[in-house]
Amino acid sequence: MDQVQDKLLVLRSKLDQIPALQQAEEKTKVPKEYLVVGGGALLIILLFFGTGAGLLCSLVGFVYPAFQSLKCIEDKNKGDDVQWLVYWVIFSFFGILESFANFLLYWIPFYYAFKLAFLMWAFLPQTKGAKFLYDSFLKDFLKKENRIESAMADAKKSAESTAEELVSAANEALKKAE
Repeated sequence: MDQVQDKLLVLRSKLDQIPALQQAEEKTKVPKEYLVVGGGALLIILLFFGTGAGLLCSLVGFVYPAFQSLKCIEDKNKGDDVQWLVYWVIFSFFGILESFANFLLYWIPFYYAFKLAFLMWAFLPQTKGAKFLYDSFLKDFLKKENRIESAMADAKKSAESTAEELVSAANEALKKAE
């Protein structure tokens, strides 16, 4: 039991640096270390067992990275740009994957816990996982940029010709209707 108390004292000393927790402790009359441990336990329970796991995962995966991205835009140093751009590609990939395969993801145990762990690995400054993914995998893939750009140009031409055909067919149908 003494070990638990020692850990709580260490946690309290670290939490003393956060003014919002001091205010919460004064208003609730609950020690801030208990607030943090209880809040963390509640988040873990929600993440593993709750119906709000997807929302919680999306919020955590959005709020901090959005704040850091805005700071990066305002900063003259452009060193973090790749980190945050690649992170948003990863985050968007998860969004697209979930929209198409949500019925399958439901059957994967602890999917949202794994997703949250992966997103946090990707965005935390200690790990810079998104930059690692870019340097290890995406950079080589994107060097074949000409192939991607030519495929995009072909898709654009195809879409334009299809739209032109639809417009001309609609015009002919209108002329026949008159």
